Parts: sequence; C-alpha cells; structure tokens
Amino acid sequence: MINFRLMKEMKKTLFTLLMLTLVVLQMSAQRHVSLSTGASMDVYLPSLEKAIGRGVIICPGGGYSYLAIDSEGTDWAPYFTEQGYTVAVLSYRMPAGNAVKPLRDAEAAVRYLREKGETWRIKNGCIGIMGFSAGGHVASTLATHAEDDAHPDFQILFYPVITMEPSYTHMGSHDNLLGANADEEQEELYSNEKQVKETTPPAFITYAANDGTVSPDNSKNYYAALLQQGVPASIKEYPTGGHGFGFKTSFAYHDDVLAELSAWMQTLNDLLPDGIFSVENEKVTSQGSIYTLDGRFAGNTLQNLPKGLYVREGKKLLK
Repeated sequence: MINFRLMKEMKKTLFTLLMLTLVVLQMSAQRHVSLSTGASMDVYLPSLEKAIGRGVIICPGGGYSYLAIDSEGTDWAPYFTEQGYTVAVLSYRMPAGNAVKPLRDAEAAVRYLREKGETWRIKNGCIGIMGFSAGGHVASTLATHAEDDAHPDFQILFYPVITMEPSYTHMGSHDNLLGANADEEQEELYSNEKQVKETTPPAFITYAANDGTVSPDNSKNYYAALLQQGVPASIKEYPTGGHGFGFKTSFAYHDDVLAELSAWMQTLNDLLPDGIFSVENEKVTSQGSIYTLDGRFAGNTLQNLPKGLYVREGKKLLK
C-alpha cells in the first residue's frame, strides 16, 4: 500500500535540501584563484544589474598564525556583492618571520583583479583593501607600502593591528611577522602609523572601546596620522564588542556598523577614480579644474603636478 503522506513528506524534504543546495552554490566562490606568490583567493562577483565597477580584497585576521576565514572573510561576500562590489577573500601566506610575504600576496591580488578588469566587473582598476586585526595590518601595510601598480584606492579596517612598536602592538602578530628578536628598524618600517603619506588612500576604521586584544590606540594613532597627511578618513568607536566581532550577528552593534560602512562606501562615489585621485596612480587624462585637498587651485592638467592627492572640480571630500 502506498503511503501518500510519507511520499509527501519526502518530497518536501527533498525540496528543502534542493533549496539549501542552491543557496550554498550561490554563496560559494565563483572563482578560486591561485596567485603567483603561492597565496590564493576566492572571488565573488555581483550580478550584472548591481555591479558598480569596484572591487574589494578582504584580509581575514588571525594573528599572522591562521586565518579567521568565515566571520572576517567569506561571510562578508554577500554584503558587498549586494552593493555591487566584486569581492576577493585573500588567503595570504603566514609570514613566520618573513614580513614581506603577506604584502606581496596583497599586491599580487590587486594586480590580478586589475588585470581581470571589466571581465570581473571592475572599472578603472578601482580596488580597495579590507582587513581585520592582523589582516588589518596586511591591509594598512598595502595602503602605505605598496608599489604603484598595486596601490589600493581605499582601505577598510576593523580593529586593526597597525603598529609594531612593542609598547602597544599585538605581540603575537609582532612575533609572527617580524620574529621575537626584531630590530627597531624593522619595527618602525612595519609600524604603519609612521608610514602614512599624502598618497595613502582614504580609510574607514572601526573598533570596540573594550578591545582587550588589540589596543584601540592602533586605530586612533593611524587615524591621526592620516588626518595629519590630509588623507580623508572616518573612524567609528563602539562602546562594547571586544575583539573579533567581524560579521557576527551576536555583536550588539552589527547592524550599526554595516549601516555606517555602507554610508561611507556611498561617499566613495566622490572619490577615486573620478573624485580624489593620486597623480602617482592616475592612468587617464584629467578633465576640468584640479584642486588640492585644502581647496587651492592646482591647474587643469596632470602635467608637472607633484605627487599627491587632488580633487576634481565638483567632487566632495570625505568627512
């Protein structure tokens, strides 16, 4: 005798499994890329209808000893693709005392995405870097040290490790990056608050005031250094949350930080490559009047302009 009720339940279960499978497939990386350095990245593309021509490379944290690949990596992909961004979650190499490894991986990731260009829904090479904790150190190192063709257009930093100064660095990250017996020269070179230049890209920085793992002074001092060099930057402190909240919905201010970041990303419409631009990185002829960031007229062409950040007429600056 056929049990129609059982068959109905089985069909319902199979349908649910099919829907879950489709969701997983949609969330899985649309591209897995092995980079020339030995690192790799998973790439997620926005729909053609939503694509806005920008990309962001995400560097998960983990103290330079592992990667928190979920809440500080892949969990962010839908948030960005929904806003039209191509997303690459970078699995950078652990340095084990060879500090240049993560930087070279991040540079390779930027170059790779720029080479893909509009094939991967990126226009004008507009790519930013995002990092969490030690991944924030990778991101800020790229922002302050990268070679010209790998220079990012913006940076997003969540509770980042910025300094290698022993008095307030995260010592685990310090030792894994530079070694326990690092000399002062290396510590200064990778203390990114000391490496900010006028060409350092605009930044969004956020952290929790009660972070007991990475001192908030990392964020605060980097923000101050950016402002001192005239680099547009935004900083947001949350009263609680500790360290490592990433995309976790258990973070009390999860919705707030997403809203803050989304609002800041909207202001990028007035920045690179059409608003604030770096003469060092400019690839096209500028049209219209050009001004310095403090509002002084600089000219109508890029020719003979000193390296630095400028803004085209009619574009706003980040506040």
